[in-house]
Amino acid sequence: MYAKGMSTRDIEDHMRDIYGIDVSPTMVSKITDKILPMISEWQSRPLDRVYPVVFLDAIHFKVRKDNRIINKAAYSVMAINMAGQKEILGIWIGENESASFWLSVCNDLKNRGVQDILIACKDGLAGFSEAISAAFPQTEIQLCIIHQIRNTMKYVPYKNQKELIADLKKIYQALTIEEAENSFTAFKDKWGKKYPIIVRSWENNWLELTAYFKYPYEIRRMIYTTNIIEGYHRQLRKVTKTKTAYPTDEALVKIIYLATIEASKKWTMSIKDWKSCISQFAIYFEDRLGSEIAI
Repeated sequence: MYAKGMSTRDIEDHMRDIYGIDVSPTMVSKITDKILPMISEWQSRPLDRVYPVVFLDAIHFKVRKDNRIINKAAYSVMAINMAGQKEILGIWIGENESASFWLSVCNDLKNRGVQDILIACKDGLAGFSEAISAAFPQTEIQLCIIHQIRNTMKYVPYKNQKELIADLKKIYQALTIEEAENSFTAFKDKWGKKYPIIVRSWENNWLELTAYFKYPYEIRRMIYTTNIIEGYHRQLRKVTKTKTAYPTDEALVKIIYLATIEASKKWTMSIKDWKSCISQFAIYFEDRLGSEIAI
């Protein structure tokens, strides 16, 4: 019941109404505390040597602290392993994003056996690019195109949105990086004076926004957006939506862990077109995959 998102008080009421048993919220909390060693073991379990792709994102919750309710983020790292299956490498609770925070996450992954990440996909996570470059200097970073477009639309009035999005599509749906650059030049000429902040944002993030152009369609489709990890977060929301605030970080971690284990039971199949993707990875990253692709 706790794993399905019921609060300790909901469980108390349910047990009394259905079974006539009095179970206090404190007792429910103590029972669920039994999984804390399992969580610690899961969070420190050995990982694979190399992951072709990882996705990073955050989901925010309210947690009580010192008689206040504050916002905290659960930072998730989802990987696509060599078998093409989704895997949550870990979840970290924090208040602020920073390069030092993300470096500690990257070092945790290294300490658990990860030696290389081929491509890391992120939204606008502060400090991550610096941290990943320090911990895994060969990793290529792809910034989520969908998040960039959402941020762009914040500055565009409704009457211009349809036309501007059509011009953006010419950039991110281009077949080659050269075509994308030409389309972006045309975009700047057309919209630069009216929306300089948009053009500046795309220019500042250009290298990370366009990393996917060097790969074939199957890999592009997988890495150009972080939708795959956002889908996992939507599953977490289904479980946590009834809870307005968590009493402690531990209470938050317990429900996220249980929901994650439940969601991962369905991740038994490789993602779409994985055989084609791994064949391409074997060509692009032959020297880094080593024994993982040995026949």
